[in-house]
Amino acid sequence: MVFNWFRRQQRPASPQEEVTSTPSPEVEPEESTSTEEASQDVAADHLNFAKAAYKNIQQQSPQSQPTAEEISSAPAETLESAAQTEPVTPVADEPAGTATDVSEPSTTTSSPFWARAEADRQARIERMRATAIEAPEPVVTPPTATAPPKTPATPLEPAAVPGLPFDEGFVWSAEILAAQGRRPEDVSIEEITWLKKLRQGLDKTRRNLVNQLKAIVGQGPLNQAAVMEIEALLLQADVGVEATDTIINKLQDKLRTEVLPPDAAIAYLKEILRDMLDRPLQKSVNPILAPEKDTLNIWLITGVNGAGKTTTIGKIAHIAQKSGYKCLIGAADTFRAAAVEQVKIWGQRSGIEVIANPGQNTDPAAVVFDAIVAAQSRGTELLLVDTAGRLQNKKNLMEELSKIRRIVDKKAPNANVQSLLVLDATLGQNGLRQAEVFAEAAKLSGVVLTKLDGTAKGGIALAVAQQLGLPIRFIGAGEGIEDLRPFSSYEFVEALLSS
Repeated sequence: MVFNWFRRQQRPASPQEEVTSTPSPEVEPEESTSTEEASQDVAADHLNFAKAAYKNIQQQSPQSQPTAEEISSAPAETLESAAQTEPVTPVADEPAGTATDVSEPSTTTSSPFWARAEADRQARIERMRATAIEAPEPVVTPPTATAPPKTPATPLEPAAVPGLPFDEGFVWSAEILAAQGRRPEDVSIEEITWLKKLRQGLDKTRRNLVNQLKAIVGQGPLNQAAVMEIEALLLQADVGVEATDTIINKLQDKLRTEVLPPDAAIAYLKEILRDMLDRPLQKSVNPILAPEKDTLNIWLITGVNGAGKTTTIGKIAHIAQKSGYKCLIGAADTFRAAAVEQVKIWGQRSGIEVIANPGQNTDPAAVVFDAIVAAQSRGTELLLVDTAGRLQNKKNLMEELSKIRRIVDKKAPNANVQSLLVLDATLGQNGLRQAEVFAEAAKLSGVVLTKLDGTAKGGIALAVAQQLGLPIRFIGAGEGIEDLRPFSSYEFVEALLSS
């Protein structure tokens, strides 16, 4: 079954779904623990959902897992050795003698003292044997192997799937998918693995933000000191000045009207961040960036050198192929040394053909022209074009990028053209200036954030969405070919702020 990453369900949970308990109009004193009981029930539901999803993934795994009968059954030798006991050796009675066997010695005065004492002892033994009750000999039966008593079957913990442990990260990932309306049988190992990597990449930022924010917003309306503390936290996370002011103003307006506990305040903060990230999508013509079937889609990948542009092309090509699209790569980065060879290596990893010019320092626009011709003749659905890495202050290179865009519009007027800017998330606010200039030259339709698994704070996504109005289309959290996925604001915010 082909898993289409471009068309996967990404429905954020509504505010009603995030509330775990509904307050009643009249709260009785004995019902003070209703909130705790409701939260425990929700946690149990999440755990059951995670177990059901893990069992479904386990059944789809190619390696068979041991069943309950195989675990309960043991070899016969083990049972026999457990049932063996030490044989009981009965002590046999001495044979009872007859009256004529032992003759009572004569008790004459001529017998010595020791002889008379021995005669008396033998007489007492004979009397005891005569009056004793004979007991039947114990019958010793050989030990036999008996099966252990049957116990009612108990549900076993999910057997481990190779490379996917059933841990806290799996339960959290399953909970995120359940909040988006997913059923246990719909959960895939690809989604679980990706969510765990995303959460791990934002772990440092989450630890610094969540605990301090709870301590601040849980004290009621924000005073000037609290505002300064929140502002410092958000700026340290690369959120940016404009986005930080927007967040603080909305928090102040909410906390002036009602007092929220720390968890409820964090939930409201999540809602603010999701709205901020989704606002550019409302203005975009294509809210969901996905290639159209049976149509030529051309995606121009731009960015400065070192941002992960060529690597991103290889990963997107891999996603497109796994999602069932016919893909082709155009190696138009002819300025950087070994750039074409790097694209070819990623093409080999993904099984995607690469169109390149064998010459050195050739015209990038000519390579794009050849790639479009090849894509049209082969019925390609997605053409990824690797452009030269350039700084935003290099005027000639920026003009070359505009020339490529004109070639695309002229040669493929009916194609669905998108321009994506690859931003290194570790650059923080320095990436904003890059995005501003590239948006003018390449008519950007979205941003790809990379290297979130390093020292990136993650807040740059909010700055790009708020200040530039550009939607985040893809997000990368690792160096592997599976470590780049379409962006989901709900999953990103939960990975950033979930405790």
